[in-house]
Amino acid sequence: MKKLEEYIRSIPDFPEKGIIFRDITTVLQDAEGLKLAIDSMIETLKDVDFDVIVGTESRGFIFGVPIAYAMGKPFVPCRKKGKLPCETVTAEYDLEYGSAAIELHKDSIKKGQKVVIVDDLIATGGTVKACASLVEELGGEVAKIVFLMELAGLKGREQLSQYDVSSLIIYEGK
Repeated sequence: MKKLEEYIRSIPDFPEKGIIFRDITTVLQDAEGLKLAIDSMIETLKDVDFDVIVGTESRGFIFGVPIAYAMGKPFVPCRKKGKLPCETVTAEYDLEYGSAAIELHKDSIKKGQKVVIVDDLIATGGTVKACASLVEELGGEVAKIVFLMELAGLKGREQLSQYDVSSLIIYEGK
């Protein structure tokens, strides 16, 4: 059986020269790779007490929903600003060039709920840090954050140092 890392396609010089893009479509397109990714993420949660999974748009949805389904937990989407139809809470965060905003429905997390946040990749950590702040604003507690991959050279884990963070694959560069 292949290791999870073997399902990731590395594309040099994308989106610009000097960057190695870590492509997860090769994981998703292979039934064994997808099963291994989901099962491995579930394994990191086996001893975690939690009530709900929050996934960040959009690849956090891809991994978060099957994990929630397999573990019998509800799933809450953390979306880009303006995509949720009901009353929301919003957090802005910085990008390399500019800023962005994400939202949760105000009624999506109940006070005292223990939350697991799922995403495919941690780079600078800004998106998930903003998501965690929304969970906490609604009265939830971040029990764990799970990523498929981590680009350690971008030091995103430092942004999330107050949380229990797991990454299945760690790439030392950017």
